[in-house]
Amino acid sequence: MPLKCSTSGSARTATKRSRESPDVDSDSESRPSSPEIKVEARPRAKKAKVQAKNSVEKTKHDASEPAAPSTSVFAPNGQPTNKVIPVQVSFPERTPGTLRIATWNICGLAAAQKKGFKYYLEAEDPDILVLTETKVNNEPADPTLSSRFPHRYWSISTKKSYAGTAVLSKIKPISVTTDLPGHPDPDSVKGRILTLEFEHCYLIGTYVVNAGQGLKTLEAKKEWNVHFTKYIRALDRKKPVIWTGDLNVAPTGKDLTNAKNNWNKTAGYTEAETGAFSRILDPSAPVSKDVGKSKESSPAGTFVDIWRKMHPEDRHYTYFSYRFNCRMKGIGWRLDMCTYAQYCDLID
Repeated sequence: MPLKCSTSGSARTATKRSRESPDVDSDSESRPSSPEIKVEARPRAKKAKVQAKNSVEKTKHDASEPAAPSTSVFAPNGQPTNKVIPVQVSFPERTPGTLRIATWNICGLAAAQKKGFKYYLEAEDPDILVLTETKVNNEPADPTLSSRFPHRYWSISTKKSYAGTAVLSKIKPISVTTDLPGHPDPDSVKGRILTLEFEHCYLIGTYVVNAGQGLKTLEAKKEWNVHFTKYIRALDRKKPVIWTGDLNVAPTGKDLTNAKNNWNKTAGYTEAETGAFSRILDPSAPVSKDVGKSKESSPAGTFVDIWRKMHPEDRHYTYFSYRFNCRMKGIGWRLDMCTYAQYCDLID
């Protein structure tokens, strides 16, 4: 799919969100017509873009938040510390003829609506919005969303006020699914995945399973990773895939503040989790005994962690613990991201 992709959340502000495992140390139905894709890196601060012919634009909120006003206080790592979205929010202008896709872990739709969610929507005005951890029990009858997004899809957990994933779109997809094929526990998948098929690509929004405090649900995370890896590769053989949302993994030591202290001790930064993610990005990567192997051995394409590709050394995060004043100190994890099938060329 022709695509323009931008990731810019590290310069933005947000509501403070919780996690399943605390961290103490994170309408138009027209479609593009060309599959030719190029990646364009621009010098604009904290902004990465993927450029394509008749392109679409994808915005990833890497700090789960829109831009802070000039009066914002910044943490030592350069990220704003706002806990509520300001009334006045601004975003870089989109390139004409593009489509903007955004993703955000809102830690409860009801809570986000009390902390400036509508100001974000008005300012960014995404064409497709992926929400994770919605915590809704029924499809919301919200005129703010329905008036802006004609096509709204909700994956709701069987547990009350738990998990939840949504994709809100101005563009009508060909099909929508909420399952993870092959997973032995379909109920555990509810509220965690939505796949939209468009003419030239698939869009997968996920709220990936958390390994839990004390890694008590790490085996469930491994189970998810095995089946999701098979799934995304199967889709990728048909057409390019955009995978975005709360992926619940810090891919490298640069993606959390205290990497050494958390390695193989804390959910999101274990060999099993980082290894599984690396194998999705690059199927030729070595497989740890803790990762879990798929029985499928078909050739698979590679994926790009877009923000890290464009910001190889930056230490900006998308999750900050409620405890220890972590947001003010810039102590966090980068767990929410966007990956895209490697069918493109990097342009300086």
